[in-house]
Amino acid sequence: MKALLRIFRPSRKLVVVIGGMALFAGASGGAALYIGRDNIIGRSLEELNGVSCTDVNLVTIKKQDRVWIRKYIKTEPTDGMTRVKTALRVAQAVYEQEKPDLVQVVVLDENGPTLRSDMRGRAIGADVVYIPHPDQLVEGLNGKPYTARYYDGLASENGLFFGERIDLPAEEIQALSASFKQRSDCIDPTAVAATESESKMKDGEEDASPEGESASSPESGKAAPASGH
Repeated sequence: MKALLRIFRPSRKLVVVIGGMALFAGASGGAALYIGRDNIIGRSLEELNGVSCTDVNLVTIKKQDRVWIRKYIKTEPTDGMTRVKTALRVAQAVYEQEKPDLVQVVVLDENGPTLRSDMRGRAIGADVVYIPHPDQLVEGLNGKPYTARYYDGLASENGLFFGERIDLPAEEIQALSASFKQRSDCIDPTAVAATESESKMKDGEEDASPEGESASSPESGKAAPASGH
């Protein structure tokens, strides 16, 4: 037995090589687990909350002491259920900000129409209507605060949807709405452009200041002393 152990006793070099391989494999596995966890978290948030979106058009209708808001948004190419989740999330965000009686969110593809007259029919990838208090708005709604529908599949190159139309049951809509981890609105490109323009103007004013004098120097605001005092 001792002779056999001597025969199969590994050399020091072999032990070092095997140990290095194990350490590398462990580090690689840890990195893969870390990266995989980030990807899983990112995917899970997207699956729950929908995707980021951009404002396209906003219509506010005021009639008989009622306020209705219809919001057109666009998203990157994605599946129909994700578009519905995005619309539901945005509808709730709009309600929290404005408290209207009705919110409608219409989801377009990023390659979809830009004219409001064309934002209809197959150009609409998903459509959600949120009525917080349906019984107070219109009689006969049977207390249903949500309606949601979408066209299955991705949009064509010109931003139109030709898949099957699917109307979600009220129970599924309620479950989706309750599952949101965050209720964020879309990006407003007008506000972003205004912020960038203001930042550029401030940078220009600082560049135009005389050498050695700051544009916001407090001394520049002091009046010169009156003569004779």
